[in-house]
Amino acid sequence: MATIKDISQLTGFSITTVSRALNGYSDVSESTRKLIKEAAESLSYSPNGLARGLVMKETKTLGLLVSGMTYKNIDNNFVFEVLCGINDSAANSDYDLILFSTNTAKQKMKTYTQLCRERKVDGVILQGVKTDDPYLQEVLDSDIPCVLIDIPIQSENVGYVSTNHKESAQAAVEHLIRLGHQKIAMINGYPEAFVSKERFEGFVTAMDQAGLNWKREWVVNGDFTEEEAQHQAVKLLRAYPEITAFFCASDMMALGVIKAANEMGLSVPGQLSIVGFDDIPTAVYFQPPLTTIGQNMYQLGYEAANLLMRMLKSEDSPKSNVLRNELILRSSTDKPHHRNI
Repeated sequence: MATIKDISQLTGFSITTVSRALNGYSDVSESTRKLIKEAAESLSYSPNGLARGLVMKETKTLGLLVSGMTYKNIDNNFVFEVLCGINDSAANSDYDLILFSTNTAKQKMKTYTQLCRERKVDGVILQGVKTDDPYLQEVLDSDIPCVLIDIPIQSENVGYVSTNHKESAQAAVEHLIRLGHQKIAMINGYPEAFVSKERFEGFVTAMDQAGLNWKREWVVNGDFTEEEAQHQAVKLLRAYPEITAFFCASDMMALGVIKAANEMGLSVPGQLSIVGFDDIPTAVYFQPPLTTIGQNMYQLGYEAANLLMRMLKSEDSPKSNVLRNELILRSSTDKPHHRNI
């Protein structure tokens, strides 16, 4: 494998000049830089990224730090689509990407800064962090540039990319209200998620603006899982058979509610209307196909990487980006029909 020393011997320039030319220093003339680069290409020279990083104090590497990524969430395509967006954005630049995961237990053993230094990343994109995660405050205090996904917090070194969760949830519930539903329940995620708070606020706003009473006991947490949502929906439908519609804070929880309706012998949407959130790829194949809020998760990742790279280049631009979602109408919602209760 060719080295800088080999290029030095071939061109007659010193090792220092060769190194500075290859690393883009401005004190090397363009004619010298051209000769050195041509020699490097003829020798099939490949720079040592880590060594270059030690000299330039950068590694040209972005990190995607995902909290709580487990096999039970495999049906939720969110992380994968975000990752694809980040990867494509980085591929269009000179940055590499690495993925590393964490959880609350790991965060108590190793600090955020330690983890980032060990992975030798220039900046980090964080996804899945909860309000009670130890890393959240560490991120805000750290000097490592970071972009948060779906956490609307920013500081000198922290920015965020999100979607309009509150307005989207409001639009979903308003759709049910326009159909004539008044007895609407909500399956939320978990209290520690920023998006759960915003989607709940959207639910409440829609109900209040329509002059409809909503019951606290009709809003339950499904932990963003199909199983828990099914369990909670069955409990609600048995205790409050007057419920005619559900707004779910994720599509996987909406699938759980569909299964709960089947378990209770209720037809969807004939006797129960259901709206989800995310528009995961399988939502169109649900029985019936799911009315939902469509998030462009790929674009979320793409914009997060773009924002982080701008921050790393010290560009003077906004440190936040809120994308717009859309209501996608399918077959899981209809006007309320009378049923014996």
